[in-house]
Parts: sequence; structure tokens; C-alpha cells
Amino acid sequence: MNSTHSPSPDEAVAATRKWLERAVIGLNLCPFAKAVHVRKQVRYVLSEAGDSDTLLADLERELHYLAAVSPDETDTTLLIHPYVLGAFDDFTDFLDLVDVVVRTQGLAGTLQVAHFHPDYCFSDTEPGDLGNYTNRSPYPTLHLIREASLDRAVAAFPEAATIYERNIETLEGMGLAGWRALDVDAPGKD
Repeated sequence: MNSTHSPSPDEAVAATRKWLERAVIGLNLCPFAKAVHVRKQVRYVLSEAGDSDTLLADLERELHYLAAVSPDETDTTLLIHPYVLGAFDDFTDFLDLVDVVVRTQGLAGTLQVAHFHPDYCFSDTEPGDLGNYTNRSPYPTLHLIREASLDRAVAAFPEAATIYERNIETLEGMGLAGWRALDVDAPGKD
């Protein structure tokens, strides 16, 4: 992460909310996000973890919370962790542990975790490719998702398989200047 700014918890949550509203919902990168946002069913959790073990404990706690709470109250959780895993390689290495935690907690098939990072880069792309911006958030973020909710959303959106391609077209059409105009990167991000 190319940021020299260490955000306060409130700044990190506010930046993530702005990213969700302007990029994810505003550009319709995820057609399922608007409904849960409007119904205030998105839980924003700031992890103050400074190491991966503490972040794993925070993840485990949030997975159990989401599995136990009514979807009408909280349908999805964004676990924002701006103080750890700022290097994208460290973040991707950590994702193997995320999968292990979901399985060992008996939550595979119930919950899944998507991931976003300020320097996100898909394995078959170059860092500057605009398609990478579909998964770029202001701070490293784990998105905890109920599989039942995802299944319902996909069933209601028959072209779900085309979302990724449409998102790339959207980002390429707006260009880097258009993305920057959204003002959704972390403060101090190059």
C-alpha cells in the first residue's frame, strides 16, 4: 500500500463507506450491494489488528457474529483492517488462512469471504490494468457474505456470470482519471 497516512478508525470506516457508495454501488460493480446498503444491513467493522494473528481472531469473531445474527439486522460484514497486510503479497498469503478459518469453524457453505485491497491485482494482469480496480478498496477489507443471500441475489440477477466482464468495460470506459474523480482511494494513496 503506497500510503503514508495511518487513518483513525472513523476515517477508515468513512472511506470504506464512501467507496461502497460511489464505486461499488455508484458504478453498479455489485448489483447486489445497493439493497443491503439501503436497508442498513451492512456491518462495518474496523479491526485495529497490527498482526495477522489478531486479525484472524477478529475474523473468527465476525464470522460467528454474522452466522448468529438475523439477516434482517446484518446481512453482510465489511471487516476493514488498515493497520495490517498493507502489502498485497502479504494480504494474498493471508487469504489461505481465511479459508482455513471458515472451514475449521464449520462455516463453509454458510459464509464465504471476498477480499478487497488498495493494490489489488488479479494474477493474470498488470498492476495498472483497470480491471484490477473492481477489487480495489481504500484499505484492506474482508467481505463476509452469507451464501444463502448470495444465492438469492444471483437467482434474481440472471446475468450474474457477466458482472465481471461488464465491470471491466465500465472501468475501461471511464479510465483512470474517471476512477480518480470518484475520490475513493485511501488518503495519501498514489
